[in-house]
Parts: sequence; C-alpha cells; structure tokens
Amino acid sequence: MSDPRIIAIDLDEHTILWRSADVEQERRIAIFDLLEGNQFAPQREHPDGYAGPYRIKLRVEEGRLAIDMFREDGSHLETLVLGLGRFRRPIKDYFAICDSYYQAIRHASPQQIETIDMARRSIHNDAADLLKERLAGKIEVDFDTARRLFTLICVLHIKG
Repeated sequence: MSDPRIIAIDLDEHTILWRSADVEQERRIAIFDLLEGNQFAPQREHPDGYAGPYRIKLRVEEGRLAIDMFREDGSHLETLVLGLGRFRRPIKDYFAICDSYYQAIRHASPQQIETIDMARRSIHNDAADLLKERLAGKIEVDFDTARRLFTLICVLHIKG
C-alpha cells in the first residue's frame, strides 16, 4: 500500500548557525504546514516495495542538499543529493526580501507591506517551481510541498 507523504522532518542542526525569532517562526510554520498536508513520492522503487510514509532529514554538505529518507520505522531508505548551484540566487533574493518584509512589518504602511509580501511570494513561488524541476524524476512533490521545502532549505543556509 502506498502512502506518499512526509510524516516527520528534521533539519541538520549542525548546519544552522543562528536564526532570528522571525526565521524560527517561518521554520515552525513550514514544518507544521508540511506535516499537515504534503505529497512526497520518491520515484525509485525499493526491493521491498515500500512507498511511504517517510521520515526525512535535510542537510547541506559541501554545497549540496542531502535529503535522507527513512521508512516510518526509522530505517534508512536512501539519500538523494542535489546540487544547490541553481538555488544560490533564489536563496539570496529570498533572504533579502524577507529582511525587507520583517523591517516593513515594524515600520511601513500596510500598502508597502503588501507590496513587499507580493514580491516575497513571487520569489518563493519561482523557487518552488525550480525545486520541483530539480526533483523531477527523483521525487514527486506538489507545489505546496516544494514551497515549504524551499523555506527549510533557506533555513539551512543561514550563516549568522
């Protein structure tokens, strides 16, 4: 029986050097929303036919994203490694727009906040599309899952 979804997600805390209260809130929301509803279907068939649910761990090693996938019982299934070169610009842009957004929330007019939030969503959506493209043929994810995974990938890139 197939259950192609994530039931638990961990971030490699050794990768994350620092995060502000705003970033921590984004991380909590992304994980909560991801676990509430997601589509995550690795395309490689396993000898025992296992097809979910999955526990995953995200980590960055040598400029690559590693997605460690585990069975529901915690036994390791596989690790997918993706180069992050094409994500450098979207991550940088997303950090910049998020900083503007957090500052705007504290000091700007509602119209300015809305404008910045629209730009933030646009960058986030483009990055989710890129992630879906990079995962094609490896892991099938829906758009919302890709957006939340991108948020968590950004959290892994915070350097302080």
